[in-house]
Amino acid sequence: MTRTWSTVPADEERYRPLYARVLGLRFVNPGGVLCFLFFEGAVALAVLLALAELVTWWAVLVLPAAVAAMVKLNDMVAEMVIRTAAQVPEQERDRFRRQMEPVVGRASVPSTARALPGVALAGEPALRAARPADPPGEGERWPDPARHDPYR
Repeated sequence: MTRTWSTVPADEERYRPLYARVLGLRFVNPGGVLCFLFFEGAVALAVLLALAELVTWWAVLVLPAAVAAMVKLNDMVAEMVIRTAAQVPEQERDRFRRQMEPVVGRASVPSTARALPGVALAGEPALRAARPADPPGEGERWPDPARHDPYR
């Protein structure tokens, strides 16, 4: 029996781990080590929890079954995602890829741009409202940012 949506070719099905074949996984393809951790690891964890008297001995049966149910549920969700993505027209996929391409580069920032009040960018008039009025009679002036720039 050949499944049309299966990501594993039919001739390689017999080389898959027993855990994946028993669950009938078609889209999630765990390797041998991962299948070992899913089943034997869940059994070992349940035995340790039962020996520590944190759970009853029923957990030795229930925990591996719960892990298997979650793996199968993950396979079913992956199937739905792949089927939904296959229904999107090629034109929409290309447009989505163009929109989602990362943009790598640098923005050009003029070297005269500073966050100091009253400093105008090159070619722009200085705004007088950014500076407070000089105190009457003292004649104290704001320092000239072109002469003394603490950020250089």
